[in-house]
Formats: sequence, C-alpha cells, structure tokens
Amino acid sequence: MLPELSALQYFHFLRPEWGLLLIPWLAMVLVQNRQRADRDMFGGIIAPHLLQHLRLERFDRRWFNPQNLSRVFMLLALLVLMGPSWRQQPSPLSQDEAALVILLDASNSMQQTDVQPNRLARARQKISDLLALRPDKQAALIAYAGTAHTVLSLTADQDILNQYLAAIKPAIMPRSGKFPEYSLPLIDEILRDSQAPATVVMFTDGLGADSEQAFADYFATRPHQLLVEGVGSETETPGVAPLERKSLEALASAVQGHYIPLTVDDTDVRQINRRVDSHYVVVEDSALPWLDSGYPLVFPAMVLFLMWFRKGWTLTWAFVLLPLVLGSAPLPAVAQDNTKAEATTADSNHWFADWWLTGDQQGRLLMQLGHYTEAASRFDDPMWKGMAYYYAEEFMLAAEYFSRSDSDDALFNEANARAQARDYVRAIARYDRLLARQPDYPGAAGNRARVQALVDEINRLSESQQEEAGVGSEEKQLGSDDAIPAQGADEVVWQEAEIKQLTAEQILQDPATSEMWLRGVQQDPSNFLAIKFAMQLQERETPSPPAPGGGQ
Repeated sequence: MLPELSALQYFHFLRPEWGLLLIPWLAMVLVQNRQRADRDMFGGIIAPHLLQHLRLERFDRRWFNPQNLSRVFMLLALLVLMGPSWRQQPSPLSQDEAALVILLDASNSMQQTDVQPNRLARARQKISDLLALRPDKQAALIAYAGTAHTVLSLTADQDILNQYLAAIKPAIMPRSGKFPEYSLPLIDEILRDSQAPATVVMFTDGLGADSEQAFADYFATRPHQLLVEGVGSETETPGVAPLERKSLEALASAVQGHYIPLTVDDTDVRQINRRVDSHYVVVEDSALPWLDSGYPLVFPAMVLFLMWFRKGWTLTWAFVLLPLVLGSAPLPAVAQDNTKAEATTADSNHWFADWWLTGDQQGRLLMQLGHYTEAASRFDDPMWKGMAYYYAEEFMLAAEYFSRSDSDDALFNEANARAQARDYVRAIARYDRLLARQPDYPGAAGNRARVQALVDEINRLSESQQEEAGVGSEEKQLGSDDAIPAQGADEVVWQEAEIKQLTAEQILQDPATSEMWLRGVQQDPSNFLAIKFAMQLQERETPSPPAPGGGQ
C-alpha cells in the first residue's frame, strides 16, 4: 500500500549508504551500452539483410529481455537494502486519541427505498456496525439536511450513540435541503480540544451545489481525512433521485480522501475502519523506531529472480501477467433485468461523449433535444438537474434538487415545483421563506397568493368530510403521493391545560414520577432532537444585539 500524501514529508531511507552501489552499477550499464554500440565488426563484410539474422543480440532490442530484467531486479534489491520508511512504530504506551466524526445525511432523498429498507436506515445500520468495530473509541455524530446540527459530541458511550442515531430522520430537521458544508464549522467546534487529526466519515447519496468547493477549502487547511460512503443505487428509476457516485468520488478526490461504495456485507465498514486506524500522526520522537517499509519489495524481486533462470523467461513473464489480464477482462454476458440492461446500454452509448463534453454540457444538449430525463442524469449541477426534472414533469424530484442550492432562485424554483406537484403546504412555506429573505422577488408574492387560494378552497371542501390525520412532516419517500395539498379544516384544536412543573428534587424523590420521566425520555429522543435543532436554528438566525457605545 502506498503511503498517504500527508506522510510523504517524512519519507527517508534507514540505510542510505547502500545507495553508493548505484555508482558502480550505473558505470557498468554505460560500459555495456557503449560496447554494444561499437560492436559491428561484420558490418562491412556481410550484407545488412543477412547480418540482422546472424546476430544473437537482435533479441536485445525488445523491452522484455534479460538485460532490462536484471536492471529492474537491481533497483528493487537496492531499494530493499536502503530501507525506505515514512512512519514510526506506534508506542504501546500511547493512547489513540484520533477522533471519528460521522456526518449523516438526513435529507428527504435518504428515505428512498432503492436499498432496503431505505437509504437512511441502511446508513444508520452501517454507522452502528462501524461503531461496533471501534469499542471504547471516541466518536461524534452530526446530522444535516437544510441545516446541520451536532447530535452528540465526542463520546465513547456507544449505547447512547446508537440510541440517538436511531432517532435521526428528516422529520426532525428544521429545514429541508442537502448542504453537508454546513457541518464543517461544527467539526471544528467538536475537535477544538483535540490535537490529533480526525477522520470525517460522511454517509450520503449526493451533494449540494457548492459542497465540493467548500470541502476542498476546509480540508486544505486541516490535517483531517475524509471518507465518503455512497448510500443508494445509481440505477435510473422514475421518481427516484439516483446515487450521485461521480460527484461523491470527485469530492473525495478533491480533498485527497477516499470514496467507499456501499456493500451488502460489512466489507465497506471494515475498509473504513482500516483507513481510520491507518490515519496516524507521525510523532517526531527519536525514541520511537521507524518502520522499514521496503520488505514488500522482496516478493516482486523474487519473481524476477526466478524468471532469470528460466530458459523461456519471456514465456514465464506472460504467464505471470495472464492472471492480471484475465482479472481485468469483461465477464461473460448473463441474463439481467431490463433496468440494468438499459443502464448498461446507456453507459456504452455516452462513453464517447465523456471524452469531449462535461456532464453539464451533455445535459444542455439533451435538454435542447427534449430528452429531459436523460439530461437530468447527465447534469452535475443540482440546479440544472432540477430544471431537467421540472421539464420532465418529475416535480418532486425537481424540488429535491432545487433544495440543494442555498439561493433565492433555487428557493423560488423549489416552491414552484412543489406547487406543480400539489404539495401546496410546503410550497407556501418556501414562498414565505423566500419573501422573508427577499420581499421584492419577482413573482413570489403572486404565486404564493394563488397557492394559498387553492389551499383555502381545499379546506372549505373538506369541512363536511371526516377529519383525517394530516401529514405534517417531510418524512416520506419522494414521489407524487407525498404532496400535502392542504392541512384540512379545523385540523388542530388547542385546549388550555394546567401544566404542572416539577423540580429535579421532586422527580428524584418520588420513585413513580422518576420512572415515568425516565421512560418518557428514553422511549424516543426524536422529539428532543427536533426541539433542540429548531432552537439552534433560531439562535443562529437571531441577530446579535449591537455592542453598547462607549461614553464620552
């Protein structure tokens, strides 16, 4: 395994004196090359077309020849003798203080069921498996959607981590959207007392419009590593936002991190755990020995050495490469379902376009041709994805991608898309948020009035009908069935009730009251998290009072 880029600054040789052997070896190579060039004693006697068949050294013109093979072997042997090293052996007395910060995407798209039972449930399961592999190690949990909130700071108590992890769902988030970059300030706040570089693991199915640049700027100035696990399927299905694997891979590459695909077993979480454990800090302490990392080079040197004694060594070389060739060869065609077959065909059709056009350029061309759904799959920018789905009349999908951009235009487009999908209640909420930000935004007030008139009309028609339980959250999967056309007539009835407040001493003194209070707290922390997140958002948006001016 190659060393991490952050550890290359410590690269050195433990036994550099062996490098002096390069001087006589290079001198010998130069002498051999000069002798081969000057050796032409039969050039003026035998015809050139006959001489080339009489010379034994005609085989030396091939790259795979004994001479070149011996040079590669000598280089490998010298590297082993010189002892390359870039990390120290960890001290058995030191404590692993590297922290793990988990970012969990709690946006609406994470409730899609392309992976069972849904993306969010699968992500929670993977996080729980990862925590089980790291007992007694500190971890923190951050949930984000349209806002980001710290669920738990660094703690080694896995029971409470799993308890709060199970309570995370889109309904408790104060705003919809997908902005993982809002989690970055919270990471600094969590790690303010930690000196060791941390590992940030993000479980998500996509990004916001400005997420990649924000993450690149953040990790460029910090020693942390980023691991991204994509949760979901890339298969194009009507009404389902596919996994944005290319965007997540580009994000991981931009910060020198790693992308880990979702697996049905625990291979992915074990890979994450290995990368967390390998993210060590090189301690500049002369008392700790440096690890000799040149020993793995012994094995390829042994293979080359054995081939040297073979009479048909070029044939042996081919047999060594044969498993690699077979391993990279395409598998034979097998029967597959229509969806996978269509996806494979589409991938083979646009491979040539990927050489010349970016994803956004391909999407623009497809939109002009009227292929809106295919254009949405090509676009990388969430706003353009939303526009393509809007023209394809996939309004809830369009609203999902519009919500991933934090701009006035995106908010207006999301409100319009939800209005088209008869999701009137959420559309009004978006119009209100936009008007609070930009009261003079063109068309916002008029569109809100039209949608409000539709809601009022639906409420009047429902007065004579039996009241049904309203859907007041955004916790369902995306689709036309999720739309909330109206709240219903007289849906909420407020009744005054006397609230009896108990002190902590009264709760602890009365066993029955204490048991009832603890049972209510431990049943479902979702309500607690929802209130906590709403209060945090209100505090962030409340302007600080101006500082008092100094007296004269």
